[in-house]
Amino acid sequence: MKKPDEELKAAYALETPEDNKRLYATWAESYETTFAEAMDYRLPERVADAAKAFAVRGPMLDIGAGTGLLGQALVERGLGPVDGTDISPEMLGEAGLKGCYRHLFAADINEGLPIENRTYQAIISAGTFTTGHVGPDALDEVMRVTSPGGRLVLSINAEHWNAAGFSEKFEALSAQISSLEILTLPIYGASASGDHAQDAAQVVLAIKA
Repeated sequence: MKKPDEELKAAYALETPEDNKRLYATWAESYETTFAEAMDYRLPERVADAAKAFAVRGPMLDIGAGTGLLGQALVERGLGPVDGTDISPEMLGEAGLKGCYRHLFAADINEGLPIENRTYQAIISAGTFTTGHVGPDALDEVMRVTSPGGRLVLSINAEHWNAAGFSEKFEALSAQISSLEILTLPIYGASASGDHAQDAAQVVLAIKA
């Protein structure tokens, strides 16, 4: 069995959508024990806290919902209704067991979401905008499905933020955004170990113009 940090390195090494689907199909059932619990993965809770403080309201979409850790944290904080999407049907199968989502659907945000324009009052994401997964170009799709005045709460791996050019992308989108704040939050808790234990995320709090 791989160590938690080795699982994470495998996830960061993904290169194609098919790579993502294969990894998460095999990882779905054990993800929360072999990674989330073992690495003291706290990002979903911290993003949910930021969303509550940012006064988000539903309907909202959890992008990269995975096994539902963020959706569960949102509902526990009285936020919703929450829909969820992920590239992995197997991960969404686990998310569905939590009973916290109004609707779940499999899709690759890099290829576009099967959603009408301006559908959601909030877009929330934890752990999806990261190395080997989703880059800044997907923000165009995020903006498309967000209603005017809608709120974005998006975690972006700090290393990925710099390497992939997220600052430049948000600058390009500035005419579509009326407010932008960036928090830096730790991804893991005190008991995390390995090369990535001290990793941080840039959490974007934005309002669509």
